[in-house]
Amino acid sequence: MQIQSNVSLRHLNTFGLDAAARYFVNVRSVEELTAILRDPVWKRTPKFILGGGSNILLTKDIDALVIHPGLKGIDMIEENEEEIVLKVGAGEVWHEFVMYCVGKGYGGVENLSLIPGTVGAAPMQNIGAYGVEIKSVIESVEAVDMESGAKRVFTNAECRFGYRESVFKKTLKDKYLITGATFRLSKKPVLNVAYGDVQKTLQEMGAETPTIRDISEAIMHIRRSKLPDPAEIGNAGSFFKNPEIPVTQFNELKGTFPELPGYPVDAGTIKVPAGWLIERAGWKGYRDGAIGVHARQALVLVNYGGGTGAEIKALSEKIQESVADKFGIRLNAEVNFI
Repeated sequence: MQIQSNVSLRHLNTFGLDAAARYFVNVRSVEELTAILRDPVWKRTPKFILGGGSNILLTKDIDALVIHPGLKGIDMIEENEEEIVLKVGAGEVWHEFVMYCVGKGYGGVENLSLIPGTVGAAPMQNIGAYGVEIKSVIESVEAVDMESGAKRVFTNAECRFGYRESVFKKTLKDKYLITGATFRLSKKPVLNVAYGDVQKTLQEMGAETPTIRDISEAIMHIRRSKLPDPAEIGNAGSFFKNPEIPVTQFNELKGTFPELPGYPVDAGTIKVPAGWLIERAGWKGYRDGAIGVHARQALVLVNYGGGTGAEIKALSEKIQESVADKFGIRLNAEVNFI
């Protein structure tokens, strides 16, 4: 374990922003982590947790000890004819874990294929896509108290999962570092193909009786057709959450915008696609120097190279104001500003 000084974080955020960490360490075990947290030299130093950086916007250098969770491993905890329970290290790449499960025939995460980031970040954000959220397969989350270094296991219920939310983003924000998660997966999965694009793509693939591999391949095809690869264009995927509005407000908007799509959340709430709102507000394909809004997906803000986090933040605020003026809906960022 080596603690470095003045380290560029460009390779650890998918926007490709060249912010720097005053100090940086990659911890590969819980023991290394607890040693740092209990070391008198570092105990008083501010700390910042950074995984794959797929859901953050670095607007400045980080004057802290940046801890990168590099804990690896996929271990079988229990297994029967119906299910398997896997314990996975926080440092595993999420998509690689999904591909591992698909290859083994373990169902439950195939709809979450090609989502960037690490396993440790997944429960924090309650990642979701194409009708599935990670909360449906999480058994528990292991974490370490950043103050005391004590270990704790959170049950699914204790994680308080919500729409792109968890206890780790709210009341326990910055208080725990996730070191691993346990997943309960199915050997006889019920496939989720309700999302319209998935059904259409499966039909085009000729998958009349789809497998979890077919689902995964269909979703990867959809994501690649709509979303830019962070390795080619800096981005953090969906920048804004899809807003949930009262049915009464939705019905009023339909009077002015008949083509407005909406999806029921409950009896009194409708979810509206943020990308549709942004596109209709005229932002799709917008570019200002090194930053802009992606030409194929208005929900994705991009860094073409050389942009700054402050510039992207300013653009996001302009989009929020524009959508609020046109539709009376305030968009909330899914990306975390640092």
